[in-house]
Amino acid sequence: MNQPIDKVTILARGLGTRMRRQDNAARLDARQEAVAETGVKAMIPIDRPFLDYVLTALADAGYHRVCLVIGPDHDAIRDYYTRQVQPERLEISFAVQPEPKGTADAVLAAEAFAGDDPFVMLNSDNYYPVEALRGLRTLPGAGVALFDRENMLSDSNIEPERLLRFAVAEITPEGNLKRILEKPDEAMLARLPQPLWVSMNCWRFGSSIFKACRAIGPSPRGEFEVPDAVQYAIDNLGESFRALTLQAAVLDLTSRQDVGPVAEKLSGMEVRF
Repeated sequence: MNQPIDKVTILARGLGTRMRRQDNAARLDARQEAVAETGVKAMIPIDRPFLDYVLTALADAGYHRVCLVIGPDHDAIRDYYTRQVQPERLEISFAVQPEPKGTADAVLAAEAFAGDDPFVMLNSDNYYPVEALRGLRTLPGAGVALFDRENMLSDSNIEPERLLRFAVAEITPEGNLKRILEKPDEAMLARLPQPLWVSMNCWRFGSSIFKACRAIGPSPRGEFEVPDAVQYAIDNLGESFRALTLQAAVLDLTSRQDVGPVAEKLSGMEVRF
């Protein structure tokens, strides 16, 4: 795993419950409104579909092969990337997650694509800075991209109240991930060293992650989740995850309120993947 890697798995299977929710305060045009109704956040048009910008960042970071994990009814995604556009820099394939059972289950759907090769995994509704994607590509092993919370507060589109509930990482003195702390409270945050590092579900995995994904049970909300699989890999498989810490921010496209601010931040960006 010492060579720069080439493969990326993008999780695009989610139900998009919050995006489908009506919001009279959100200003969407007719095309955006129509896609928001489907819940397929990756295809929200911001001039181009949001996922086009994510793919452009991956191509800029040096990746060449991408697998989109989609649902069995996500024909719009498959049709767009096989018929409506012709990628210049990326080879795009698909894996189907039959049911929305969580992010770890979605990773398992891409096992045939990954094979024994290391790969990067990320969300389809987040735009990650190129420096984060490039950094994961060249790590000497498994790792996680973590983002300074102050940078997220100043440069992301995520409202401070919502961001304060995001998962943060506890890092060992050696610079490896100890654990991901979901929904941290003030007491938990107070005992962590500063700065605080936010996890935005952007990982570099080896093939051992598939064993970990199979070994875990469902979370309290009934889903099989990547942080639980990572913790299993750390505690039971002896896997180390290097913490790639960045003074940078991630854009988040979760709800209709996010569309306008994200569109503003991506305005004028060239799309070429």
